[in-house]
Amino acid sequence: MNWSIYALLAAFFAALTAILAKIGIKNVDSNLATAIRTVVVLIFAWGIVMLQGSFKQFSSISRFSLVFLILSGVTTGISWLFYFKALQLGKASQVSPIDKLSLVLTIILAAIILKEKITLPIAIGAVLMSVGAILIGFGG
Repeated sequence: MNWSIYALLAAFFAALTAILAKIGIKNVDSNLATAIRTVVVLIFAWGIVMLQGSFKQFSSISRFSLVFLILSGVTTGISWLFYFKALQLGKASQVSPIDKLSLVLTIILAAIILKEKITLPIAIGAVLMSVGAILIGFGG
């Protein structure tokens, strides 16, 4: 499979995540809900690593890569804490589009930090995505 199939599957499961979380978070502290979700993700991810035998590669990861993977994990955790709190307080159909503004922020940060080029189609798409997310998130 190429990257686009994986990306579509990721989008589908992210959407399903929002719906399942919104159902499950009722009358549950958002931080506790995030912790439960994190433990499940931890067990699931390490289970896949163990089944595939990828754990053997752990010692070959550079210190540089490890630091950035850890930082990525920290920012993921922070994002999940805020996402679950927003989901607890708002409608899933409004919270999720605002959360997806991360796509636009990723484009901007990728240009600044990774020096990725922003083409005209990418810029137009980012503007349209922003307008759509804002209309859906704050218009309903």
